[in-house]
Amino acid sequence: MPNLKFLILILLFLTTNCNDSDKSIKKEKTPSLVEADKIFEEAKNQYNKSENKKAFLSFSKAENIYKQNKDTLDIVSTLIYKAFILNGIGDYYSSNERSAEALNLLSEPRDSAYLISVYNCLAISETNLKRYSESLKWYNKALNLNSNKQKQFTLKNNIADLYTKLKQYSRSIKIYDSLLSDKNLQKNTIDYARIFDNYNYCKWLENNTYNPENNLLHILDVKKELKDIPGQISTHSHLAEYYTLLNTDKALYHTNEKYKLSDSIKNPIDKLESLQSLIEIDNPQNTKKYFNEYKFLNDSIQSSKDDAKNSFALIEYDVEKKENENQQLKLKMAEDDIKTIIRNVGLGALSLLLIGGFFWYRKRKKRLEQEKELEVKNTQLKMSKKVHDVVANGIYQVMTKIENQEDFSKDEALDELEFVYEKSRDISYEKEDTRDELDFSEKISTSIGSFNNDSVKTYIAGNEKAIWEHVSQAKQEEIYQIIRELLVNMKKHSQASIVSFRFEKNNNEITIHYKDNGIGMSGAVMHKNGLTNMVSRIEILKGQIIFDTETEKGLKIDISFPVY
Repeated sequence: MPNLKFLILILLFLTTNCNDSDKSIKKEKTPSLVEADKIFEEAKNQYNKSENKKAFLSFSKAENIYKQNKDTLDIVSTLIYKAFILNGIGDYYSSNERSAEALNLLSEPRDSAYLISVYNCLAISETNLKRYSESLKWYNKALNLNSNKQKQFTLKNNIADLYTKLKQYSRSIKIYDSLLSDKNLQKNTIDYARIFDNYNYCKWLENNTYNPENNLLHILDVKKELKDIPGQISTHSHLAEYYTLLNTDKALYHTNEKYKLSDSIKNPIDKLESLQSLIEIDNPQNTKKYFNEYKFLNDSIQSSKDDAKNSFALIEYDVEKKENENQQLKLKMAEDDIKTIIRNVGLGALSLLLIGGFFWYRKRKKRLEQEKELEVKNTQLKMSKKVHDVVANGIYQVMTKIENQEDFSKDEALDELEFVYEKSRDISYEKEDTRDELDFSEKISTSIGSFNNDSVKTYIAGNEKAIWEHVSQAKQEEIYQIIRELLVNMKKHSQASIVSFRFEKNNNEITIHYKDNGIGMSGAVMHKNGLTNMVSRIEILKGQIIFDTETEKGLKIDISFPVY
């Protein structure tokens, strides 16, 4: 699997090359552009010293001056660096925005050197966002423009890795075979070991009867001699996955090695992956220790990312604010012209409004009739879903509490059944539920905890109050019902002993990671009413759901949706 730091170094090399080559052919510049160039060089020095915050501010200042002078290629250079910095702190959406802005200023084949850098940056962002098909598109674009043999090796390896992630193993193996037979690659021990590692891992994924053990152990020895710690982490990860179903002791050994190496180079992402694997394969008595460390590390990573994103957003805001103040001064000098334009636009808009009003009135009756028909259909669907949520799932959750909680008394059961009955009557009268509820994060924890018993252990991570702050009441209800559907279907079908929920918030998107170690879920079960309703709810939230139903690994479901 490709190492992100290695990809970033390649991207930086490309960016620097295209920028330096451009500077050598520039014409004589104005004093403001000379000043911008000084700021740009200072920003590069700050970046090379890993002073990303200072560098981002300097690049933003230089960018504003370049924009005032319409210096296109220098604008692109600053955008590439800023996209690259944002990529490094995990703000992939903002990174893509800078890259897209740069693309709008470039064209082939004139600006090929710059385009290669932008395509690479976009490919890395899309890979981190797990949008592998999009990433593949950008890597192929970069490959088509790149004539450097060494950089082609890296791009082709990354493309092959994406095909592996997309489970198109034969395409990956074909690329790896071509690379490994190249004499130039064979002279580069680090690159050859990295690609040979990925090749053996992919061969095993394609055919589980293939034994990659000896080759992977040999590669591990080579990487140890080369002191390639990121490479060792990758090989340990492949070996741990290979041994998981064959030899638990060996799987634990390689997972622990990956954990120790990740800790030694302060790589929290690989360390987090190691802890997740240890939770799955180590003895149950160690699970709580690993889970607590996993939760603490995951929360720290998320907090660090959020702080960095906010910090860089404020930097751009301050720079833009100063620029806007300068623009306001210029606008005041042309105030009369602006008023004239506004008046003319207003008159034109009024004319269009009068003309359009006639046609709008004619269509209004027809639209209202269509809306009335749609309202009837939506009401029917809403009532059907409410009956399923309130009555079916409500009664099943009471049954679960009776089964799991020894101290759950008859009176408590009757109270909860009476509550379900009252809510079912409210449905018939189309009354809204006005009962006071717990804080939403507590409500989720209580619901998940009610399924916890001697045979099923439930775990929760990331369910903080802050994550639900801006989520509307209507969306909270849909999310609660989705979580309850997952739990009910787990109880009915999965035969799981460990169930975990992990909640993440990234910018304007919340992701729910569900995982259990049960028997997986067949297509027949996935199309039962409960899960069909769940998919319908996710569509209402304008979100998406991804099922991973590999039998030997239980069930994994990722649900993501926007906050607003």
